[in-house]
Amino acid sequence: MTVAPPEVDTAELVALTREICARSLRSRVDSDEREERFPRDVFALLGESGLLSLPYPEEYGGGGVPAAAYLRVLEEVARTWASVAVGLSVHVLACLPVARFGSEDQRAELLPWMLSGATLGAYCLSEAHAGSDPAAMQTRAHRVENGYRLRGAKAWTTHGGHADFYTVMARTSESARSGISCFIVPADSAGLTASPPERKLGLTGSATATMNFDDVFVPVSRRVGAEGDGLAIALSALDTGRLGIAAVATGLAQAALDEAAAYARDRVAFGQPIIRHEGVGFLLADMDAAVESARALYLSAAARKDAGEPFTREASIAKLVATDGAMRVTTDAVQVLGGAGYTRDFPVERYLREAKVMQIFEGTNQIQRLIIAREIERAGKSRDERGAA
Repeated sequence: MTVAPPEVDTAELVALTREICARSLRSRVDSDEREERFPRDVFALLGESGLLSLPYPEEYGGGGVPAAAYLRVLEEVARTWASVAVGLSVHVLACLPVARFGSEDQRAELLPWMLSGATLGAYCLSEAHAGSDPAAMQTRAHRVENGYRLRGAKAWTTHGGHADFYTVMARTSESARSGISCFIVPADSAGLTASPPERKLGLTGSATATMNFDDVFVPVSRRVGAEGDGLAIALSALDTGRLGIAAVATGLAQAALDEAAAYARDRVAFGQPIIRHEGVGFLLADMDAAVESARALYLSAAARKDAGEPFTREASIAKLVATDGAMRVTTDAVQVLGGAGYTRDFPVERYLREAKVMQIFEGTNQIQRLIIAREIERAGKSRDERGAA
């Protein structure tokens, strides 16, 4: 039975988020990104405001809001600070396996801590040679008395070295489909260390590091789901994560559009604001259409999620369109500003650098196309089978 999501005043929630961003985030974005400083205190502020736990049940400390409302909040945060918005999305992703696949005891014990607002989660799936193909992972969980010993390394971990817990996928057998299991690993576990953070093109305020597991003990009670359920859990979580990145990309593109439009209204050339020149005005119109299209797509996918309907295909489409769109919009924003856009006097050059990775993480956009094609094939087979019957 599908349960209708609770009534939420989304506009009021977005307005609150906008106020928090204007008051506490906007003034420090440039300096923190320039200094590559991880803003841990900002996540504490978002936690105190209840924004770190929005889409989870109130009984465990969540906000109890539907996916559509949460994603609008995520977009609003990204409009101010993409690194923080990505971190918020990752934290929500890290909590999902326990919330959806954990036992009742695990939910009762772990979720109040995970959703308290005082803790920050990370998600460990990718490896250096197993990014788009998670089934090729080599990190192993060896069964020992009362638990497991984890050995290996997880690459590209957002919040690596700063998180309070890590949701980790590790191999428990050689089976291609049922050889991976899911574990919750506290940050203070013996043998768990972070490599130096990656030096990145963009999102420099977001710490990304490889996490090393050197005989890290994890009790059986911290395995989520049955042994071998990890790949299914990971793929299910990625559907939600892709919606999060679609919302982040939309917020980033909206920020770029806002900056470009403001500049075009003020900059005068040939006796009039450049927005009145077709070459600029039409460019802005295409940018606006791209942002609105991305927003409509992720909200449509979120509506399916809130209704309890499958949304794998829709999440991939939203992620693909929103992130490709963000790349185009941020590139065009630099073009609208001309030489000024290529300098650090304006934020559009940073927006351009931040947009690129969104076409890569949570599954590259080539992988999204592969998923969409497979869903089209599956839908066609289903129709053919119904017709034959």
